[in-house]
Amino acid sequence: MTATVDTRPAADQFRLGLLFALGSAFAFGMSGPLAKALMEAGWTPISAVTARLAGGALAMAVYATMRKPDWVHEALQHWKTVIAYGVAPIAGAQLCYYYAVSHLSVAVALLLEYTSPLLVVGWLWATTRRRPSRLTLGGVALAIAGIMLVLNVFDGAHINLVGVGWGLGAAVCAACYFMMSDEVTADGTGLNSVTLAAGGLVVGAVGVGVLGISGLAPMTFTARDTVVAGYTTSWVVPVVALALIPTAIAYLLGIMGIARLRPRFASLVGLAEVMFAVLAAWVLLGEALTPVQAVGGVVVLAGLVLARQGDRTEKVAEASWPETPVDGAAEPETVRGS
Repeated sequence: MTATVDTRPAADQFRLGLLFALGSAFAFGMSGPLAKALMEAGWTPISAVTARLAGGALAMAVYATMRKPDWVHEALQHWKTVIAYGVAPIAGAQLCYYYAVSHLSVAVALLLEYTSPLLVVGWLWATTRRRPSRLTLGGVALAIAGIMLVLNVFDGAHINLVGVGWGLGAAVCAACYFMMSDEVTADGTGLNSVTLAAGGLVVGAVGVGVLGISGLAPMTFTARDTVVAGYTTSWVVPVVALALIPTAIAYLLGIMGIARLRPRFASLVGLAEVMFAVLAAWVLLGEALTPVQAVGGVVVLAGLVLARQGDRTEKVAEASWPETPVDGAAEPETVRGS
């Protein structure tokens, strides 16, 4: 007997999740240009990260209090998850990426961080012992190839082993972001996305701030004017934008999107952040998009389509298992979040 599945609610959840995930990728893509404007004005990387996370934490705390007044109580109930989320996916990913950039070209550092979908696929493969479909694996390979074209990695990149280590650390933290965000349920019966985003940003801001105040990392702020989109403006503008767009809004939309998508596919959608970052750099910093990068963007989208088709195939296979073992075969193991 084949199970009958109503695909309309699932399809609606997928479309909404995809919209949230793409919105999150777009918002995250604003981070680089805004942070670069501050660093060109004399800010150190950890200063930019601290301002970003502190501002984002404040904005999310205000929003969470209005949307879910008991979010602090819920965060304390799930304190282990909230602290782990603030330390690894939020603070860890930011710090590792900026330190990778200090040793490598931006292109190589980004490429290393965006190997996180491979880590997600590999982790789920190892823990569930279910091999991803060929379409999924093909989509991963194609998406990574597209990212290499978008970032122009083949154009004389410099390699440094210390930087590679930091870049891979950023990839691990990014993979944790996708896997840990899957703990949030789309129907609101589990840990709320607003609580996780607000609590995680507070933890991340405190952690990075303590690291800078302790002197373990140089922390320098300046009040010099910055240049954004060709206009000279106060440093307050990129700081506020950095706190709201690629931080508070990005993390909230990302968590809500992953709650409605599989972590593996959501991590692939996250690759679109690189395309949005390139576009943002073009608009805000005047860095032009080359034909090769445009081709790479198309390749990334093709990879996402393949990966999604692979997820669809696996979902149909799961729904089509017989309700009872056939010919003495063992019942298939139910896999959560695969």
